[in-house]
Parts: sequence; C-alpha cells; structure tokens
Amino acid sequence: MSQDHIDPKVYELYDEYCHSTMSRRDFLSRAAALTVAGGSALGMAEALLPDYASAQEVSFTDERIKAQYVDYPSPGGSSGQMRGYLVQPEGEGPFPAVLVVHENRGLNPYIEDVARRAAVAGFLALAPDGLAPLGGYPGNDDDGKVMQASLDPQKLFTDMHNSARFLKDHALSNGKLGATGFCYGGGVVNQLAVVMGEALSAGVPFYGRAPASEDVGSIKAALMIQYAEDDPRVNAMRDDYEAALKAAGVDYVMHTYPGTRHGFHNYSTPRYNPEQAAIAWQRTLDFFAVKLA
Repeated sequence: MSQDHIDPKVYELYDEYCHSTMSRRDFLSRAAALTVAGGSALGMAEALLPDYASAQEVSFTDERIKAQYVDYPSPGGSSGQMRGYLVQPEGEGPFPAVLVVHENRGLNPYIEDVARRAAVAGFLALAPDGLAPLGGYPGNDDDGKVMQASLDPQKLFTDMHNSARFLKDHALSNGKLGATGFCYGGGVVNQLAVVMGEALSAGVPFYGRAPASEDVGSIKAALMIQYAEDDPRVNAMRDDYEAALKAAGVDYVMHTYPGTRHGFHNYSTPRYNPEQAAIAWQRTLDFFAVKLA
C-alpha cells in the first residue's frame, strides 16, 4: 500500500504508537475504530507495520564489507558493557568512521542495513544496540520499544556516547568521527554534537529532537540536519534550533524533503519515500566524505 492510499488519521495514530507505550494490539484496535475514506483503516494500519524481510539493500554476506558484532566497555551506562554491529569496508584502512544510531526500539534490521550501506560507501560503521544490557534487540519492534522505554535515558545516552568514543578510537578509524541517526537516534546525534565538542567532526540527524538552545554553543561539529515536510512534533523545534545555530556560528545546513513524513528514510514501511530518501542519503554520504576526509 502506497503513502497516497493511507489516511492522515492513520498516520497520526501510527506516529503516536511509535512514540508512546501504546501496544501493537491497541494500535490496531484503535485503527479499526477509525472511519476513513478509500478503504479499511485497519488495513492501512497493518500496512504501516515494518516489513524488514523485503527492505534489505546490502546483504550481510556482501563481499565488499566485513560485518561482526563487537563488545566493548561502557562505564556509566546501563550495565557497564555495550554491544554493537561493526561493519568494515574493503581495504586495510584506516577509514573515516560513522556511528549509526537506531530509533526508539533497538538495533533492528533496518539500522544494521544502514550501517552496511555506510561501509559500502567507504566508512567504518558502528551501529550500537542500546538494548544490549537487556539482552539485545528482541527480534520485533514492539518488544524493542517497550524495552528501550524501560531504560534510564541518561544511561542509554551514555552508552551511545561511549559507543562513539569506542569507534573514534578504533584501530581501523582515521580518527575523524561522524554520526547519523533516525528519530531517537537523530536526537542522540544532536546531543552528541553538544557533549563531544571537537571530538565529533560531523553529524547528520534525521528528524531528531533538537538540543536545548542554551547548549548549542558547545557544538563544534559540522551538521546536516534532515527534516520531513510533514512532521509537526519534530519540526516545532526547528526555528529555535536554527536561531541558536546561527547565533553560535555553527557550520550547518538544513534540508526539508517535500512530500515526506517522519520516518521517510526507513524503507520497511509505506512512510518510506524512495526518491527523497535517496536524495537525503546521498547528501549524507557526500557530507561525510568532505567533513571526515
């Protein structure tokens, strides 16, 4: 089912489902009660649920990369240990490094695939699993969302910060660190830019929460900030964020992608906008190629 055939009321309910403790059962039940034009609201809701099996772009067996799960210390985090998905490009390195931060449901197959795509483009990529202290991504987004919500937010962020440090200092890294992330992960990228200062060279947050305006002056990284056109919750923070970036003299650019909704880069649901996602991703790779050289 395409974006054009899904009623806006179903999209709004799905956004609430993604960003709250609403269960899948309640989401589908509430969708079934909606009255929409052009079909069944329940069918539209079911179409929005992720289909990872058909979404993979780069296989984990692709000969251009070497992928493995790695464990590393994370002092001050949820458990003191972390696990991530490390993907190495062809060649001996060292490579520019890119942290890939997941949404609010752990390291699902989509984010692993994004890490592989970054590695194919020549970056040493690490996708940390914030759910590692709880046993890791459970195999479905519903349980993953509940698990992530149960974690202390500051400790979870500490795990992401430690992951960034681990990647920057990795033997295969050239010492230049970039970070990209989606939804929750986009907010993490913005906050990493605040706390890491010059240790982060570049950040590309996709539809993520902006940092507090009073903290923006600490940002030293170059930023490419990606927005969906129809994303009221995140876009409400944009004007204040841009004003703070300008006042602080941060090297930044913002892009808004026409005809898109929150999550438009995630190709596992009908929110995916192939044309705009391709433009946004190529811009991301080109940005990192320049800023991490």
